[in-house]
Amino acid sequence: MLTNACKYTIRAVIYLALNSDANKKLGAKLIARELDVPQAFLAKLLLKLSTEQLITSAKGPGGGFFLSKANLANTLWDIIIAIDDEQKLNDCFLGLVKCNSDNPCPVHYIAAPFKEQLLNDFKKKTISTMAGEMIQNGTVITLSGYKM
Repeated sequence: MLTNACKYTIRAVIYLALNSDANKKLGAKLIARELDVPQAFLAKLLLKLSTEQLITSAKGPGGGFFLSKANLANTLWDIIIAIDDEQKLNDCFLGLVKCNSDNPCPVHYIAAPFKEQLLNDFKKKTISTMAGEMIQNGTVITLSGYKM
């Protein structure tokens, strides 16, 4: 449902929520290395979010990206629609072009409630809440450093 670009971006924003502030800005190179994602690609995504004021950036020595209090109030949905086309999330689960309630695919009525709940959660969950839940639940955004 989400593109790799969107997945990388969500992980990067959560990483910023957990590891940066106005006094501790992070560069795209560090974030990409920590998350094991392509640096040049991530840098473009972060610049896009900065342009859309979903994250904050500062240029020059000591510059980089961070999340302001206003940025932390953004939702996952804000991040998703900045990177992915909203229609992508409405696509048919099986990839059919004209799947809807009038022309349902074989799994339409199984997938539709799941997708609706997921989209509602994306629209409600703030970056701040997501970061707090990660700390509380011990979830991770990268497996770098973990032995498998």
